[in-house]
Amino acid sequence: MSRNFGVVTQFEFALYPVGPEILAGLLVFPIGQAKQVLEKYREFVKSAPEELNVWVVLRKAPPLPFLPVNVHGKEVIVLAIFYAGDIAEGEKLINSLRSFGDAYGEHIGAQPYAQWQQAFDPLLTPGARNYWKSHNFTELSDGALDSIIEFAGKLPSPQCEIFVGLIEGAANRVPSDAMAYGHRDAKFVLNVHGRWDEVSQDETCIAWARTFFEASAPYASAGAYVNFMTGDEGDRVAAAYGVNFARLQQIKKKYDPENIFHNNQNIKV
Repeated sequence: MSRNFGVVTQFEFALYPVGPEILAGLLVFPIGQAKQVLEKYREFVKSAPEELNVWVVLRKAPPLPFLPVNVHGKEVIVLAIFYAGDIAEGEKLINSLRSFGDAYGEHIGAQPYAQWQQAFDPLLTPGARNYWKSHNFTELSDGALDSIIEFAGKLPSPQCEIFVGLIEGAANRVPSDAMAYGHRDAKFVLNVHGRWDEVSQDETCIAWARTFFEASAPYASAGAYVNFMTGDEGDRVAAAYGVNFARLQQIKKKYDPENIFHNNQNIKV
């Protein structure tokens, strides 16, 4: 279903057993080691099992209790780790991640899945101003890594961050025309997350996100995930749906010719 469509009368979930505990947590490295961490990450995920997912976050360190006080507020590169298989096997895999650099600290352990789902909620409390931009990537080229590192060194507020999400796996095995989202070649998603508190910071933080988005565009692959698009990206809607856009326009014309459902990223006919 496209985000610009309609009336849901039934939704069926396919549930899968997880846990009861998963292995998850954070490894936090100095930003000065970002290049080597990203290069090793790029190689590591090529052969990592699907039970293991690792995302990369570049931001200023929040006051996490497992980090030294003098690291709080410094730029860091973080590996956010999730493993859904055997705990002992997961610990062996995570040992490889520790070799990526000299970490400031870590907080990793077995925990309920729901606990990990809530782990980042304290960073996203209501009230802040947000502006996101996003790219898909089939690979993380050297140019992409250099761009990420450059703009991680220009964070305009303590809450701004760049994160690289590994989405390779089951999503790539879905045919591109099976549903609205068609970019099944994407292996990574890059989110430029601008977040700040004061109206006076709007121009600076939005400009940072847009400039980074443009600088990283030459290394990105086609399309975007529509839920990561901002309100001023109406010109990217066709690209977001790719080969499926014309079919969505036909459905829109048939069921919503008056464009009643026009909020969010509008599919115009």
